[in-house]
Amino acid sequence: MEYTAVIRTLGTAGNKYQQLLDSLAAQTIRPAKIIVYIAEEYPHPKETIGIEEYVYVKKGMAAQRALRYDEVNTEYILFLDDDLAFPADFVSCMYEQLKLQKADIISPDIYPNAQRSFLSALMMFISGRMHARKDDGKWGYKVMRNSGYSYNRNPQKASYLSQTNAGACFFCKKTDFISIHFEEELWLDAVSYPLGEDQVMYYKMYLQGLKIITWYKCDIVHLDAGGNTNPDKEKALIYSDFRFKTIFWHRFIYLPDKSALKRFWDMICIGYAFAFTLIISLIKLEFDIFRIKRSAMMDAIHFIKSKEYRNIPLIKKNI
Repeated sequence: MEYTAVIRTLGTAGNKYQQLLDSLAAQTIRPAKIIVYIAEEYPHPKETIGIEEYVYVKKGMAAQRALRYDEVNTEYILFLDDDLAFPADFVSCMYEQLKLQKADIISPDIYPNAQRSFLSALMMFISGRMHARKDDGKWGYKVMRNSGYSYNRNPQKASYLSQTNAGACFFCKKTDFISIHFEEELWLDAVSYPLGEDQVMYYKMYLQGLKIITWYKCDIVHLDAGGNTNPDKEKALIYSDFRFKTIFWHRFIYLPDKSALKRFWDMICIGYAFAFTLIISLIKLEFDIFRIKRSAMMDAIHFIKSKEYRNIPLIKKNI
């Protein structure tokens, strides 16, 4: 098995980026190439292992992933963000799981939701944001009708089927990634923090009929090059989150459902989630947060009504 490691970066992760490069160099199955897709106008980082190739591309979380990968000559690609570290057998174990489960895409469980406290999980459930499920022996992460997701709260097996996951690391064939036409989803980069780009990518894979698995028994570490958030960034993240949820719901949940009954239920689900969060903001007297959430939803609706949005090919279910 040959693969190419592709990294999206701004080149500012420092030692965390060096740890990623060192992890790749230590693999029992080393990558045929390491290609770093760096945003335009950013200098090459000083960290190196001497074999990376740099390609300048348009800046953006989605833009730096939604590429044709003409520089890749291998069948498989290991997609990476620039702030990860993992053991020497990471790729070999991932490939083994992929073949064992006869899957198309594998992604490690980088942010273990199963480690949430009971109170935190309860509040997430009540708000409709995410839901902890019992282990059914089949599913890891699933997308809900309100744009949120549910997760396996007590995974026992090494890997489970999933409809979404974190996008910082995944492994698949180049042809499978190209087939989802992720370049159609560049609307994600219209905001400073394109939250949900990973959910869009994975769920599009799932709806196309590709088999995705989450690998739980891994030792990957997210080194978090993003740093701490400040109040202004937090508000920007809230805006991005609610804009994303509105557009994702319409494009990936509501439109693909052709049944009037299912569409009615879709509206009930998103209506509850949005009404709850707006009411909570008012109860807490967080009027600025209320206005940010409402503004994000209205801006998303305005985009949904735009010619640009109507020109994006519709999502088709192949499941």
